[in-house]
Amino acid sequence: MPQEVEALLVLQPENRRWVSGFTGTSGIALIGRRGAPIFLTDFRYTQQAGQQCPGFEIVRLGQEPAADLLAALEGLGVKRVGFEKDYITVGQQAKWAETLLGIELVPQEDLLLRLRAVKDEGELELLAEAAAIADKAFAHILGILRPGLSERRVALELERHMQDLGASGPSFETIVASGVRSSMPHGVASEKLLEEGDFITMDYGCVYRGYCSDMTRTVVLGRADSKQREIYDIVLTAQLAGLAGVKAGITGRQADALARDIIAGRGYGEQFGHGLGHGVGLAIHESPRAGMTSEDVLEVNQIVTIEPGIYLPDWGGVRIEDMVVIQAEGCRNFNSAPKELLELK
Repeated sequence: MPQEVEALLVLQPENRRWVSGFTGTSGIALIGRRGAPIFLTDFRYTQQAGQQCPGFEIVRLGQEPAADLLAALEGLGVKRVGFEKDYITVGQQAKWAETLLGIELVPQEDLLLRLRAVKDEGELELLAEAAAIADKAFAHILGILRPGLSERRVALELERHMQDLGASGPSFETIVASGVRSSMPHGVASEKLLEEGDFITMDYGCVYRGYCSDMTRTVVLGRADSKQREIYDIVLTAQLAGLAGVKAGITGRQADALARDIIAGRGYGEQFGHGLGHGVGLAIHESPRAGMTSEDVLEVNQIVTIEPGIYLPDWGGVRIEDMVVIQAEGCRNFNSAPKELLELK
């Protein structure tokens, strides 16, 4: 806990779940330097909080929730309380300032994100299972892809199959971009129909018991031409270099360069316009970040995606992505789906 505050108010959903176990949509975790932690929520969630938040005192919020929060803070003897500056709105902060009389509100940057970035063994198991479900969905979709199928239908089938395997839903809006649309890094599924000769980029993941997965595979519907083979080979070479070189102790900028230098060396540096990857956990995008300017230092048991790509407008693009856990020397890949160029007959 930051030294300048006596307690923290935690409302951001992933942070709140991480500190308390609560999976509902409304509540405040109050973590103080003294006394038991407190979880404040309304009538809808008091029973759920009682079941999911062991060790917390459960306080039911009434018609004046700010007054109930003030009473809890006064009960802990708190005069300075931190809050999540990147989550709490200006309006919420103003309302607290009006009602939490005698309490100094101290904005906190990146509250809990650095702690959440390093996963424990239980979290790693859930992340590995989320990744395994996504791998199985890829094997399933390979038997379905054919000309005339819409991108949207492909996305729905990926999501349905992951839920059949135990996922609660997709971890983000599924990207299926085919043909010239594959040049759009975030080309979410449209009504475009798959055509013979298309690159098909599928970037998707699922939520399993609260934890996310994220993977990307690009395939060709039919036989690849020489240009498709060239671009795919460059991206695959870069992605494998990223996997081989990431380890604890290097910065996100150094990790990014592992793949970027290969792509730039082949003349496509301007066509790789995003970072190498990002952390994954309760949120689909979290610390650490691997990009051209990132000074985040990778640590053991952090998760990062390795996802270089090349995108050529009016032609198409390729991205290949795995989710890995950082180790002292290297990484462990959570994904096992094939990455060689697949030509679907």
